[in-house]
Amino acid sequence: MTVSTLITTPFSATSTAAEVLADVDLSGRRAVVTGASSGIGVETARALAGAGAQVTITVRDLDAGARVAADITASTGNEQVTIVPLDLAQPASVAAFVNGWEGPLHILVNNAGVMASPETRTPQGWELQFATNHLGHFALATGLRPALAAAGGARVVSVSSSAHVRSDVVFDDIHFLERPYEPWSAYGQSKTANVLFAVEATRRWADDGIAVNALMPGGIRTKLQRHVTDAELDRLRAQRAGSTGGGGISWKTPEQGASTSVLLAASPLVDGVSGRYFQDCNEAGPHQPGIRTGVADYALDPRSAARLWDVSLATLAG
Repeated sequence: MTVSTLITTPFSATSTAAEVLADVDLSGRRAVVTGASSGIGVETARALAGAGAQVTITVRDLDAGARVAADITASTGNEQVTIVPLDLAQPASVAAFVNGWEGPLHILVNNAGVMASPETRTPQGWELQFATNHLGHFALATGLRPALAAAGGARVVSVSSSAHVRSDVVFDDIHFLERPYEPWSAYGQSKTANVLFAVEATRRWADDGIAVNALMPGGIRTKLQRHVTDAELDRLRAQRAGSTGGGGISWKTPEQGASTSVLLAASPLVDGVSGRYFQDCNEAGPHQPGIRTGVADYALDPRSAARLWDVSLATLAG
C-alpha cells in the first residue's frame, strides 16, 4: 500500500455520522449493530435508522436496549428498530442469534467491545477481550455469511482501534496461559485481530460480493473505558500528545466517533472497497514509530490473516 492509493473522502475527524449519511437512502436495507446500548453503537444505529434502514441492535441488557430503541425511534421517526440479546463471549448466545436470523442482511457492524479489562476467562478458558472482541464477532459474521451473501453487495464493518499497534496476535500464547497478563496488550491483540479478520474475509468472501473493512473510531468517552481509570486515560492522552508533537488529543463526541463506521457501512463513496483500515473517515496510511495513528503492517499481513482464520475456526470448534 502506498500513499497514492489511499482512499479519501470529503469527511474528517469532526464529521458526524448523520452528516456522512445525509444523502444516503437505506430504505429496504437491513442492518445489525452489536453493542448498541451505549456509546458509538447507539449513534451508529441512529444514523442507519435515520437513513431508513431496518436496524437490529444487539445488547446484553435488554432494558437498556429497549430505552435506546425507543430513543432512536423518537429521534428518527423510524419504527423499524428491534433489539435482540447477544453475549459475544458466549458461543451459545452467538449461535442463537445466527439461528434466529431470517432473510438477507445488508449491513453488519461489529461494534461491541471490551477494553483493558482485568484478567478474566470465559468458561472455555479463553481470554475475555480476545473472546469478545474477536472470536464472538468472528462466529457471528461467519454464521451470518449466507444472509450477507443473499443481500448482494453486503458490507461488514469491524471496529478496531489505534491500540492495535500495541500488539500483534501472539499465536504462541493468545490467551495468556504462559506469559503474564497485561490488559493493554490483550486489548491491542484483539484489535489487531479485528483488522486481520477484514483482510481474510475480503479474500474468502469476494465471490459473495461482501465488502469487509476495519476502522479506528477515535477517542470517545464511553462505557468502553469502564475498566480504565481517569488517571490512566489522562496518562495515555498525554503520551499520545507527546508522541505526535501536539498540544493534546481532543475527545470526539459519540456522533463523531460513529462517522467512520457508517461511512464503511453505507456510503457510496466506498463502494467496492474491502480489506482496508480507515480512521477519521479516510483510509489510514502506514503506522510510523512513535505515533498512535496509522495501521501496523502486521495487521494487514495476509499470511497472519489466513492463520488467524484457521485458528479461530479451530478454537470455536474445540
